[in-house]
Amino acid sequence: MKTNDAQISLPTSKSISNRWLMVNHVTQQSFVLKNLSPADDTQLLQSLLAQLRRGTSTHFYCHNAGAPARFMLALLAFTPGEWTLGGDDRLCQRPMMPLIDALRNMGCHIVCQGEEGFLPLSIKGRLPERKMTSIDGEMSSQFVSALMLVGAMLPNGITISLVGRICSKPYIDMTRLILQQAGINVVVSANNHVLRIDPINKHAVRQHRVIEMERDWTSASYIYMAAALLPGVRIRMQGLGMESVQGDYVAAQIFAQLGVVTHEVRSPYRRNVHSVTITGGGEIAAELEYNFINCPDLLPAVLVACAALGVKAKLRGVRNLKYKESDRLKAIQCELAKMGGKVKYSDNEVMLTPSELHPTMPVCDYGDHRIAMAFAVLGLKYEDVTIENPDTVSKSFPGFWDQLKTIRIEASRQNPHLASDTPG
Repeated sequence: MKTNDAQISLPTSKSISNRWLMVNHVTQQSFVLKNLSPADDTQLLQSLLAQLRRGTSTHFYCHNAGAPARFMLALLAFTPGEWTLGGDDRLCQRPMMPLIDALRNMGCHIVCQGEEGFLPLSIKGRLPERKMTSIDGEMSSQFVSALMLVGAMLPNGITISLVGRICSKPYIDMTRLILQQAGINVVVSANNHVLRIDPINKHAVRQHRVIEMERDWTSASYIYMAAALLPGVRIRMQGLGMESVQGDYVAAQIFAQLGVVTHEVRSPYRRNVHSVTITGGGEIAAELEYNFINCPDLLPAVLVACAALGVKAKLRGVRNLKYKESDRLKAIQCELAKMGGKVKYSDNEVMLTPSELHPTMPVCDYGDHRIAMAFAVLGLKYEDVTIENPDTVSKSFPGFWDQLKTIRIEASRQNPHLASDTPG
């Protein structure tokens, strides 16, 4: 290992952690979960599940956490009792109708307290009348994963028909693999549009098995962005591997077009011990085209990196970004425009025209961790980038600012003129 590498500690994956928390609840705490993500979303879901087990309150408040809200909605619908599910203003603007419809089609009783299709909800939980349902998977794969994760609770399991084009399919594949690792049988049709989750087989579930979470590839995208902006600086991400159940490992392929070279390092002495080392400064494409239908969470880092590098970009598969913690395309367009950036977007495509950036004011993060992190990395190249609400990053990457400081310190050995490490 070279001593001049910037050593980065990524959080473990909140997507994997959240799914294992749900599986562990459904299987009545059969597994020992090691290194759960420190992300706010995972800590929240862990707390909500503990609240349900203890029976201390029938009201479940999900703040602005989409995945925990959707997972809890499906779980509460199948859990006998009367419940309410709510969140903050932004979460109550994020669509829930596809999942509500799918659950109602099974006979679940769900009432929207305000606008139809949105939180807050009143739920009368019970085992549903039917084991089959259909769901539109284009808006969010989390709707599909929610049904998959709780389907094994049912005496006859669940069969789910997927309607329309499926977004973020790797997350559905992740859910399937985790269920199978837990000993729950999942059958997928030849066309990938019908999923059958069998009921829990207690003989197939290995009691007290230790499950260790992977490091988070989505968080790694901001480290890749840093490497793209700092040619020649070597950055090592411990515990990250290219063989992953996370679809966002494609960050390595995308950032290769922005000059970042990736090397995976495996320990010759210890099984499954690996890391990824990245270095910027390679050949940069004049134009980047990519379809983000399967990896929408990577778009903020990629699009803002293209703006900083002067790379023309045409990015597709972005329709569901308006349903995230913020309307992400609108947020990025607005903040880049303040700096002189030129972004246009339509329903399912965003285009960036190269222009010189001039950051002059604090970046509004819109309460969105991914907007905050993408623009924060710009501070490695421009002196005047600050983030209005730096604590927003704790939703997925609580140690982000410390890791960015580590990269800045290493880079400053080569370039002493880098900006201050103050985040906000």
